[in-house]
Amino acid sequence: MSTRDVRGFTLIELLIVVVIIGILASIAIPKFQSTRQRAYRSALMSDLKNLATQQEVYHNEFFTFSTSMTSLGATTSEGVNVVINAADNSGWGATATHQGITTGQCGIYHGNAAPSTGDPASVVGVVTCNF
Repeated sequence: MSTRDVRGFTLIELLIVVVIIGILASIAIPKFQSTRQRAYRSALMSDLKNLATQQEVYHNEFFTFSTSMTSLGATTSEGVNVVINAADNSGWGATATHQGITTGQCGIYHGNAAPSTGDPASVVGVVTCNF
């Protein structure tokens, strides 16, 4: 039996396959990270919009806004940390961060409450992010 009759892959063919897999991975990984970042941002924005609704319900009952997530009955998505920076009978402001995002945050404020330092919120009642 000659060596030409042996079936199998050559080293060059295997190296080409490994290179192609590497190229595909280098394209797919950044796309995945970008998608994950958008999902984190959506979670932040959703939690802040839900907080705004809960603040309105609280205000209708007690005629003031709350600084306590517990008194509002507010829950957050996994990995999200919401901080109510200011609240009184004339307005409130809050910021949210996600443990999966190392820089940036989202914020919202309502009424006469001014955005806190570093709060990206710039329009009353609109969730704004700085990433």
